[in-house]
Amino acid sequence: MHYCRSDHSPATRVNGSIDESQDVDPAVLSFMNSSNMGTNSTSSENEEIRITGSGPFVEKFAIEPKGSGPLDGLDFAVKDLIDLEGHKTACGNPDWRDSHPVAAANAVCVDQLLISGARCVGKTITDELAFALNGENHFYGTPRNPRAPGRVAGGSSSGSASAVALGLVDFALGTDTGGSVRVPASNCGILGMRPTHGSISVAGVNPLAPSFDTVGVLARNSDMLCRAIAVLQGCDVPSRVEVGTVHFLQEAFAGADPRVADALMEPARLVRNRLSGKNRETSLRDLDGMAHTKDLAAWYEIYCHIQWAEIWSCLGSWVNDVKPDFGPRIRVSFELVKNFDRKVLVQAVRERERYYRLVKRLLGENDLICIPTTPMIAPLKGTLGIDRTIGDYYPRTLSFTAIAGIGRLPQVSLPLGEVEGVPIGLSLIAAQGNDAFLLGATRMVMGCR
Repeated sequence: MHYCRSDHSPATRVNGSIDESQDVDPAVLSFMNSSNMGTNSTSSENEEIRITGSGPFVEKFAIEPKGSGPLDGLDFAVKDLIDLEGHKTACGNPDWRDSHPVAAANAVCVDQLLISGARCVGKTITDELAFALNGENHFYGTPRNPRAPGRVAGGSSSGSASAVALGLVDFALGTDTGGSVRVPASNCGILGMRPTHGSISVAGVNPLAPSFDTVGVLARNSDMLCRAIAVLQGCDVPSRVEVGTVHFLQEAFAGADPRVADALMEPARLVRNRLSGKNRETSLRDLDGMAHTKDLAAWYEIYCHIQWAEIWSCLGSWVNDVKPDFGPRIRVSFELVKNFDRKVLVQAVRERERYYRLVKRLLGENDLICIPTTPMIAPLKGTLGIDRTIGDYYPRTLSFTAIAGIGRLPQVSLPLGEVEGVPIGLSLIAAQGNDAFLLGATRMVMGCR
């Protein structure tokens, strides 16, 4: 099997990108700025050349549908962490690819989509073993972020986000443990959903940290997102929902960069206007047991303690046995998890369960939490160091994404904000198991027909 480097992967459907203006109303399009892909191009010819060189794919092929249904005529891509029958799953690392057999069957989530009429057109680049948020793979390259060409698409579902943002597929599968669907969605100006933990099968998906691992979907508009999730979860998505209370989380908006918080003021107003419910400025300090909370840092610490222990339990034996060649950043990250002091694990799990119960108490059946998807815009390429514990990118970003992870909650990042032309997402989070309700609310906000 040939795995080409991303900078040589030809992109197809350059002139067949999705026309989201037919699916999203003008009020939302004003935020999405969908016509401004590639602000550095000077002509349609230059734009085509730039997009053609983007390379979100590790491998391209066509797996035809196995049936007919609600996804007829749609193309999708699959993150290279998810098994496809007859293909190797490289997980972003050549040594993983070479030390594992060809997949005997499709991942369950892939078969669901094929049976429902969709066609799979390839595997997309992932950060190595899905253990990063930046989207810069040492071996396979950095998928293009068409809305911000000098910035990363974000990881670890970088290729899936890039393929969707470029219009090369209708939707794509990614995985989300600590934000690997939501962060790239925010960075690339598309929709991305992390579902309720355990609601979509992860059979045939390489594990990272099972307590948090999910299969998510990235899409250019809410119709595509709803159709794909409805198949994967076996649910019906309502066109309208009755919202109880929308909690605008004070710590999240205060913890975002000022220019991000400013850019999301108008999108937050759109959410207030579109969702017919109560709007409340909610602080974590209002929750019983969180009176001492000043920011979201504790969420990050709890998440990382559990995630790091699970990563080494899942992947440590392979690392020790194969002694793989990692890129510099991932090599440092695996040294961190290998040397992690697991004595803190018992207390971390206890704290996670306490936070889980507090959030469950806050969110009624028809309630939502609204936060910036990320506290900052996509970093410039090559600016993130090799040690995730140095600097504030990982601690701040993971503190935001850990809310849904610790709460086992579904979350959708909506492409409603922009900072000097760079996309930034606004997220809605629903109660555990209320994914269809969340998608109904998404439809109302995005104005999808």
